[in-house]
Amino acid sequence: MRERLEQILEPVVVSLGYELVLLEYSPSPKNAMLRLYIDAPAGITLEDCERVSKEVSGVMDVEDPIRSAYRLEVSSPGLDRPLVKPAHFARFTGHQARIQLLAPKDGRRRFVGFIRGADESRIKLETAEGMFELPLSDIERARLVPDYDQE
Repeated sequence: MRERLEQILEPVVVSLGYELVLLEYSPSPKNAMLRLYIDAPAGITLEDCERVSKEVSGVMDVEDPIRSAYRLEVSSPGLDRPLVKPAHFARFTGHQARIQLLAPKDGRRRFVGFIRGADESRIKLETAEGMFELPLSDIERARLVPDYDQE
């Protein structure tokens, strides 16, 4: 379902001048949730979220991919932004990230370190324990660690 929603909604978000960073869908018979994280070079304002929400709502009403009631949320990725696509990891080379793998590597699933490189299939992460190459396909979730001093 998530892939279908991305196929429907990403072109809408992009046509409005934003990047769809992440789409999360949590199905539930009574409390389903569709959450979109959007970004733009100038950042995201409340008005941007309202604009995308209005357009997405219209498309969802026409396409009707979710048959039950759901709640739509549109927000910025925040300082601890999710890293999903290879381009996200490449863009934030030099930044610190928190990564959780689907299965353990070297006896652990969680890593915190600095992104030292990325390509279409893997990232290089420098941690206190050394350098790790992590296949993107093995990553369950990844987020930037906010640097509040820099912000």
